[in-house]
Amino acid sequence: MTRLAPPPLTARSRRSLDARLTAWVAAGVLLATAATTTTASATAQPGPADGPVATRAGLDPALVAGRGADVPFLEQEAEQAVTTGTVLAPSRDAYTLAAEASGRSAVQLTEGEYVDFTLPADADAITVRYSIPDAPEGGGITSPLDVRVLRSHRGHLTPAGPARALRLTSEYAWLYNAYPFTNDPQADLTQPDWWYPECACVPGTTTPDWLVKPFRPSHFYDEQRLLLGRTYRAGDVVRLSVPRGATADRTTIDLLDSELVGRPEARPRGSVSVLRFGADPTGRRDSGVAFQRAVDWASAHDRTLWIPAGTFQVNQHVVVDDVTVRGAGSWHSIVHGREVELAEPAPDGSVHTGVGFYGKHAEDGGSADVHLSGFAIVGDVRERIDTDQVNGIGGAMSDSTVSDLYIHRTKVGLWFDGPMSNTHVSDVVVTDQIGDGVNFHRGVTGSSVTNSFFRNTGDDALAMWAQVDQNSGNTFARNTVQTPVLANGIAIYGGRDITVEGNLVADPVREGSGLHAGARFGAEPFEGALTFRDNTTVRAGGLDLNWRLGLGSLWFYALDRSIDADITVTGDHYLDSTYNAIMLVTEFGVKDTYRIDGVKVRDVRVDGAGTSVLSARTAGSASFENVDARNVGWAGVNNCGAFNWDFENGSEFTAADLGGNDGQTSTPWGDGPANWLTRYLPNVISCNDTPPVVAPPAPSRW
Repeated sequence: MTRLAPPPLTARSRRSLDARLTAWVAAGVLLATAATTTTASATAQPGPADGPVATRAGLDPALVAGRGADVPFLEQEAEQAVTTGTVLAPSRDAYTLAAEASGRSAVQLTEGEYVDFTLPADADAITVRYSIPDAPEGGGITSPLDVRVLRSHRGHLTPAGPARALRLTSEYAWLYNAYPFTNDPQADLTQPDWWYPECACVPGTTTPDWLVKPFRPSHFYDEQRLLLGRTYRAGDVVRLSVPRGATADRTTIDLLDSELVGRPEARPRGSVSVLRFGADPTGRRDSGVAFQRAVDWASAHDRTLWIPAGTFQVNQHVVVDDVTVRGAGSWHSIVHGREVELAEPAPDGSVHTGVGFYGKHAEDGGSADVHLSGFAIVGDVRERIDTDQVNGIGGAMSDSTVSDLYIHRTKVGLWFDGPMSNTHVSDVVVTDQIGDGVNFHRGVTGSSVTNSFFRNTGDDALAMWAQVDQNSGNTFARNTVQTPVLANGIAIYGGRDITVEGNLVADPVREGSGLHAGARFGAEPFEGALTFRDNTTVRAGGLDLNWRLGLGSLWFYALDRSIDADITVTGDHYLDSTYNAIMLVTEFGVKDTYRIDGVKVRDVRVDGAGTSVLSARTAGSASFENVDARNVGWAGVNNCGAFNWDFENGSEFTAADLGGNDGQTSTPWGDGPANWLTRYLPNVISCNDTPPVVAPPAPSRW
C-alpha cells in the first residue's frame, strides 16, 4: 500500500520498518528492553527506561528480527510505559487479564489514573488494546477513555494538540463457559455431559454445586483505532487517562500501536465508485444493496470498483466474482455492518447474516479472479454460533488476492471453503475475532497467507483444515500472531506439501500452543512434505487444561491416524516456552495403534523451557541435528513413549543424535547436568506426567 506521509516513514515503504526499528535500537533511538514487573504507586512511575520503548511480541525487536510480518505500526507495551496505575503481575494462568495480555502483563487504571506512551516515530494514528468489565448480566458496558498528546517543554508536559476521546466497550468481549461459549455470566453449563477438570467429574451425573459463576470467563480484550487529526513528532507523549465519572471501575490498557497513516489513497483511473450506485459514505443508511449492484456492474463492465473514504453500513454478504474492489486505505474506507437475524435458518445453517465479502459456494462453481484491497471490514459479532456465516471474507475464490484489509469483530476473519486454488492473502490485519483468523478449509490448493498480522483470535489464528478434500501446496509465511485466546497460533490439520515459514507466534493462552500439526477433526492424512522453517514462538508451550499436561511450543498430535509424512523442522526458535519446546503425543486410547514417525529437527534454538526440550508421549521416532538449548528447567527429554513401560528394551519412541546438539540440562536421576539429548539416547524412559516447572529467564541474544 502506498502511503502519503512526511519523513521519517516515507517512500521507503512499510516493508523497511523492521530494519529501521532494529537500527534505531542499535543507535539508541529506541530502548527496547525486556519486560519487567513493577507495581506503580500513586505518582507516575517510569518504565524500565526513560525513553520510547518499542517491542515486537513484547520482546526486543532484535530477538525476532526477520520473523513475522513487517507492519506499518510500532508496538508499545503498557507495562513498560510511564503510569500512575498498577502493573498487573505477569501470569500465564488462563482466564486472567494478565494471561490474555500481550507479553502476559498490562496496566490497570482507575479514575484519574493514566499511562503515558512516548512516540518512537512520527504518528497520526493510534490503536489501543484494552479491557473493561462486562455488565453483571452480560452484554457489555461502555466507558470513556481520554486521549491527549503532550509535548515536553522546559521539563514539563504541555498539550500538543486537542484532547480526543475513545468510547470503550466490552460488548464484543467477555465469553463464558465451555464451547461454544455464552455471553451470559450466570449461565449453567453449556455442555452438561462433558467431563470438566475443575471437578474431575461428569457434572450431569453429580451435584453441580462446584460450579462457580461466572464459569471460565475469557476473551477479555478489544481494540479501537483513532486518527489523531494531525501528525505528532517522535518524542511526543500519548497519555491515556480515565476521566472522572467513568462507567468502568477499572480500565486495563495492554498496549498502544502508533502509525503514520497519511492521506487517503487516490482513486484509480478508470474505476467506478460505489457512490454512483447509491452507497452512503456517512453510514446512516444501509448500503448493502448498493454495494451488490456496484460489484455486479463493475464485474460485467471489467472496471475496478472504488470505495472512497467514508463509513459505509453494509448488513449483508456482498457476493464477489471476477471483480477488483479497492479502497482508499483501511483507515479511511470502512465497511461496517450489524449482525442481522434471519427470518428462518439458511440452507447452510446460518441463523444470522452480516457484513462480509463472499465468493460463491464451491458447489455453485465458486468465484475466480477476485481482488480485494485497501479497506476495513468491521463486524458486529458478539457470540460464537458455528453454523453462522458472519465472516469478513468467505466462500470459494480461486486465482484471487486479498490484501491491505483490516478485519475486526467478525466471527472469522477469512474462512475459505474449497475446493479452490491459487488464492493469496497478504498484508492484512485481523483482530478481535470470535473464531479463527484464517482457515483454508477443504480442498484449498496452491494458496498462501503472507506478511499478515493477527491478534486476539478466539480460535486458531491461522489454520489449514483438510476436511473431506485434501489441501495441498499451501504456505503460511512471515505472519505475526499475538494472543490467540483459544487453540493455536498456527495449526495444520492434514494436507500434502504444506509449508509454515518465517512466522512469529506469541502468547497462546489455552488448549493449544504456538505451532501445531494435528491428525484430528476428521482431516485427510499428512502426505508429501510438512515443513516448519525459521519460525519463532514466544511464551508458548503452555498448560492444556483438559489433559493437565504441558504442551510444546511446537506440538504434533495423532488422534485420528498416524503421522508419517516427510516432516522437517529447520531453523525454528522457541523462546520462553512455559513447559516444552517440542511435544509429540498420541491420544492415550489409540497409543498402541497410531504413531508419529520420522520427524527431523535441525538448526533449532531453544532459549528457555519450563520443563523439557522434547516431550514424547507416543510411539515413533525423531532425529536431532544442531539443536542448541539453554535455560531448560527439568530435563532435556521427557520420554514416555506409548506408556507400556518396557524398561529392558526402552521406550517406544526413539531419538537419533545426528550431531551438534548442545546445551546442558538437569536429569530426572539427580546425577548432575548432562547434554540435553545424549543421556536419553536412543530410547531411555524418562517419563514424568507433571515434572517440576522452573520458569526460565527472559530470552536474550544468543
